[in-house]
Amino acid sequence: MLKKPILRKEVQDFISANLETDLHALLLKKTPFPQVTIQEIAQQVKGRKVAGRKFPFLVKEGIIFPPNLNLEQASSQATADYKATNLQGKSFLDLTCGFGIDALFLSSHFEEVTLVEHNTQLLDTVKHNWSVLGRKATFINETLETFLEWNTHRFDTVYLDPARRDGKNNKKFLLGDLTPNLLEIQDRLLTISDKIIIKLSPLIDISYLWSVLRNLSKIEIIAVKNEVKELVVYLEAENRKTKVVCVNLESAEPDFVFNPEEEASAVSVFSAPARYLYIPNSAVFKSGAFNLIAERFSLKKLHPNTHFYTSENLLQEFPGRILQVEVVAAKSIKKGEKYNLVSKNHPLSPDEIRKKYKVLDGGTSYLIFTQSVAGKIILKSK
Repeated sequence: MLKKPILRKEVQDFISANLETDLHALLLKKTPFPQVTIQEIAQQVKGRKVAGRKFPFLVKEGIIFPPNLNLEQASSQATADYKATNLQGKSFLDLTCGFGIDALFLSSHFEEVTLVEHNTQLLDTVKHNWSVLGRKATFINETLETFLEWNTHRFDTVYLDPARRDGKNNKKFLLGDLTPNLLEIQDRLLTISDKIIIKLSPLIDISYLWSVLRNLSKIEIIAVKNEVKELVVYLEAENRKTKVVCVNLESAEPDFVFNPEEEASAVSVFSAPARYLYIPNSAVFKSGAFNLIAERFSLKKLHPNTHFYTSENLLQEFPGRILQVEVVAAKSIKKGEKYNLVSKNHPLSPDEIRKKYKVLDGGTSYLIFTQSVAGKIILKSK
């Protein structure tokens, strides 16, 4: 088999030499290779750059990268590795293979792997890369809908990551607007497996999922360095209570796990700021467990709509940031000082605070504009 022109040594060397070149400037150059366009070269340069920060295990000789949209939707190495935790069995099916990052990790402890992808060129790229990585699979070039029509096999685990853009490249979030339409196929999915794993947009509303998904057993809210990257739902044939798992990867913070019924029955106690302020991480914020986290950690809440918590004694095992704070007057804020600005349940945004008080971003101290049950307050970390 002839080597693809993009994989020839001289082309790969040229790509490596241009990793720091501005992509727009690179696209204006003339390709030095008759069989490889400058657009193909730029695509590989962009792919290597993205791989360096998102899935570094692919920064190796022989890997081919797909167009930017496929890179954008692909999971990071950190989130894919997390989702693969304790996942094993005989047969694994990925119905929306894409660039195949999730499939590589999630299927690593399965005997048989089947990957479905309707984009022929993308599937060829995945086939090539899996060969380079020494992984085997059955590759099926079909739409998900067509595959479900003729498939008669059952699988231990089925994974899918629906397309979240329409034909005009607009982002979509509701399950009925995705491709495939999850509301239409959720029952069909449970006829081919007892465990369905679905990756969704981190922007989707949790309560909406409870209202439209049947057999919902678990929701994982996955943050990386305090930024929510993915929301993953699990459908299981057996009826069971839904569990919500909030995780902040690449941090030392503990996971926060609860059932929706616990939040519904939890009650907060309110208080003015004490010595320590607790700010839940972004995954916990996303979960909406605002009363339960106070109850479970015996903390008091500043205000019904603030979602900051306080205690006089330090509680270290908290899923979020802990600051020792004091209430300060606005007139004590000196111009030109550096702060990490936080504004929650307060009329001024961080930009407005920066302009009004003429403070700078940065440093190690926090300046927090918020509201307690007594009214608007400013907190400064010690």
